[in-house]
Amino acid sequence: MGSQRWVCVAGWILLIAVLAGTAVAAVPTADDPAQLLKQADSVRTSDHPEFVQLMKRLDAVSVTLSPQQSVYLRYLQAWEVGYQGDYETATPLLNTVIAESTDATLRFRAGTTLVNMLSIGSHYEEAFAQISQLLDQLPQITDKDARIQAIGVTSMLYNEAGQYDLGLNYANQMLRENRAGNGDCKGRTLQVQSLYASSKFATFDKQSSDAIDVCSKASEFLYANVVRFYVASLDLQQGQSSAAIKLLQKHYGEVQHIDYPELISDFDALLAQAYWNEGETVLAQQYAHAAVDGGVKHEFTKSRTSAYELLYLISKQQGDLDAALTYHEKYMAADKGYLNDVSAKALAYQTVKQQVLAKKQQIDTLNKQNQILTLQQTLAKKATETSRLYIVLLLVVLASIALWTYKIKRSQLRFMKLARRDGLTGIFNRQHFVNEAELQLQYCQRSTRHACLVLIDLDHFKAVNDTHGHAVGDRVLKRAVDTCQMHLRSTDIFGRLGGEEFGILLPECTLEQALGRAEQIRQAVAAVASGEDAPGIPVSASFGIASVMHSGYELRQLLVHADEALYRAKREGRNRVSVSVSETQEACAQAG
Repeated sequence: MGSQRWVCVAGWILLIAVLAGTAVAAVPTADDPAQLLKQADSVRTSDHPEFVQLMKRLDAVSVTLSPQQSVYLRYLQAWEVGYQGDYETATPLLNTVIAESTDATLRFRAGTTLVNMLSIGSHYEEAFAQISQLLDQLPQITDKDARIQAIGVTSMLYNEAGQYDLGLNYANQMLRENRAGNGDCKGRTLQVQSLYASSKFATFDKQSSDAIDVCSKASEFLYANVVRFYVASLDLQQGQSSAAIKLLQKHYGEVQHIDYPELISDFDALLAQAYWNEGETVLAQQYAHAAVDGGVKHEFTKSRTSAYELLYLISKQQGDLDAALTYHEKYMAADKGYLNDVSAKALAYQTVKQQVLAKKQQIDTLNKQNQILTLQQTLAKKATETSRLYIVLLLVVLASIALWTYKIKRSQLRFMKLARRDGLTGIFNRQHFVNEAELQLQYCQRSTRHACLVLIDLDHFKAVNDTHGHAVGDRVLKRAVDTCQMHLRSTDIFGRLGGEEFGILLPECTLEQALGRAEQIRQAVAAVASGEDAPGIPVSASFGIASVMHSGYELRQLLVHADEALYRAKREGRNRVSVSVSETQEACAQAG
């Protein structure tokens, strides 16, 4: 198991840390709410246990807070919830702060923290779109702490998307804006992360050492230990496992005191790998279990993936094949989830980049059109010879706009091809339906489970389009899809195969059950045919069913048999359910 696996493992540790405030600590007097709030804000990462105690004191006096102080408290509560790993709960709390606060700076800080929660919650496209809006607002923000917070999150997001040069640029900007303040520690930490992630190790030793010194002097031990994590990761990468163990163990108690689950899990996973490299199997197994148990639940991280892989290798070495198989399955699932997550970040960055670029080009195009109108007015006043010159210029500008628009459109189309959903109905498109159905059929085949494929075709749909127009036809299609979805389970796979034809894969469903469910859907489609969005338009559907018990587990054969049954339903009068002929004979034989 190579040490290269540790690139950018501690990303979200750093991101949640960057979101800490940089306010100057104030000594609270008694239970003065304003002072308590400022003190809690200032020690979130430097002294987290103290932060927890201050939050308890604030809860005790919450009824005495002013409306804006209450909003400030909710912001701190949202940050604490996210710090503990409950990002889904933190997100609506932050939205409440953004909606209710009259303080522009606090709204900006909440928006920056929201970017973090969206990112960790895998809503990457929303996160990049949100940070793009915040960067547009940055020139109007004068509060240094809020600016540092936004710049730090931007640097971290770019690093997570693989844009390390951009991440380093924003880390350097963070240092330029606040080198004398707390931004010095955070900016240096982001520099180290960018250098490590991009494998630029020429100045890594000096900059990591400087970052640890600066953060330690500022009592920002969370940041200092994030940098130590990268140093130990590089030690492992260079085959110096004993040096990594020495560094991590020296500061292990300090990390436990910080009580940030993700950082503890990363230290455990790195120690497990180092002890494994040193042949200390018992310690490697102990720390690998700690990495799995201590990390944020239901998240795919590099540390969790590495720990599962290590537990698999240890169990295999010990001859415990059952445990090895279990850990290998968990490792494969975690690794797949992590890689999908990395790809999603990169794709989200590119998608939002294209959207921002397209918007900018649209504005530029409007400006150019205004310039063209001005030129046209000027042309009317010029002599014939001069007019010809401007006409040529006009044509060149128009050609440039056309070429520019074509390039943007081509980029947009390339990303649109990545979409998995049908643009009209929102269900799986044909390609994604085929992919998901084949995976489900493979699972059913391995476990010898039943499965049925149902093909649906709306009757006389062409007549609807011809008579009422495609807009009404689209509404009828969406209404039919909504009706079908009301009768589907979460495990069923539903996709649009083309035009008015749809497919449903029903895993763990016998032929008799499939017939019953198809009949329910058929009746439901016919029952809602006269909805308010398309009154007086009778619509029905024909159904064809094939079962793996007759057609086998190959999707192609199931499609052929289901298609035959579908067209038999059409020939027999439509608005009915039909199964493959051989299935019908088999069912009759069993009934006899």
